[in-house]
Amino acid sequence: MTGEKMSFDVDRNLARAWTLPSRAYFDPEVFAAEQEKVFRRTWQVVGHLAQVRGAGDYFTCELAGEPLLITRNRAGELRGFYNVCRHRAGPPAEGCGSRKLFRCGYHGWTYDLNGGLVHAPEFEGVEGFEPLQFGLAPVRVEEWFNLIFINLDAHAGPLGDVLGSLPAQAGRFDFRSMKRFERRTYDMKCNWKTYVDNYLEGFHLPSVHPSLNRELDYNAYTVEAYENHVRQWSPIRGAQVGDATSRRYQESREDLTTDYFWTFPNWMLNCYPDNVSLNIIVPLEVGRTLAIFEWYLPGADLQSAAAKAAVDFSDEIQREDAAICETVQKNLHSRSYERGRFSVKQEAGVHAFHRMYAEAMG
Repeated sequence: MTGEKMSFDVDRNLARAWTLPSRAYFDPEVFAAEQEKVFRRTWQVVGHLAQVRGAGDYFTCELAGEPLLITRNRAGELRGFYNVCRHRAGPPAEGCGSRKLFRCGYHGWTYDLNGGLVHAPEFEGVEGFEPLQFGLAPVRVEEWFNLIFINLDAHAGPLGDVLGSLPAQAGRFDFRSMKRFERRTYDMKCNWKTYVDNYLEGFHLPSVHPSLNRELDYNAYTVEAYENHVRQWSPIRGAQVGDATSRRYQESREDLTTDYFWTFPNWMLNCYPDNVSLNIIVPLEVGRTLAIFEWYLPGADLQSAAAKAAVDFSDEIQREDAAICETVQKNLHSRSYERGRFSVKQEAGVHAFHRMYAEAMG
């Protein structure tokens, strides 16, 4: 690892622990190792069930450098495959849509919705060729909360084991009935872990997010760390006597909260009283990260002014986060900084992430 082995040890005791070393955020060899040890061995969100409602519906995507094809077969089962033709690695499918068969755009090998090879043109006379042995290579696919997950590791545990208590915690938000309103991407000049660190604490709310801080009760902001995920939540403050500025949420009730769920390593659900947004954090380069945001609202609200206001509010927060993350990424290169310490009161979520990361990286 550029000269010496890097230590990823993070003490289990938050009060004694140090953060990950700064080099973990900009060392190309660490970044390469993460692709194999983290992103090719964890359950990753790749889509929404609305994209594959009917038999033959499909979409293509990429995960940790691997091209993938997600479809629904005639029996109504969700199927996932490597989008790589078994002939000479052409693309069996492109984009999205609906098909009865997938025909490679290179030499015409054709596959059914279960990935089986049904036609190999001009292959007469090839000795020992068994079509049954040349179906599309499958990948593990599961769904939860109308989201589609892929795991490239054939030996990984089921998705339910990873989610743990998250379904019970997020279930009170009516995400399943919501429809996507908008999708935006943010190309940021920072390491993916820099962004996740920032997401996992509300410590920076007063300094970085003044608008959001007015909506939430900072003194009651709570962080709960679990085996594979972190829940952050805060009561909604509601309108206050003497407010000089308007509030997005006028009410303040015991059951009215904002909940932020992050699951290792890189996807989040931001649950507000009137909308839910999905974040997927995609590492592009060691110092470059793509944040994908999708906003979901009740169908009746899709054309409302409130829908646009929800996206505009979230977009403001994301741009503030991107700015501070890009500054932090630059400063991580400073010879003055190597590792930091955690606030016991405020940074249990960041500590949990660093523990999970250290374990995954070995």
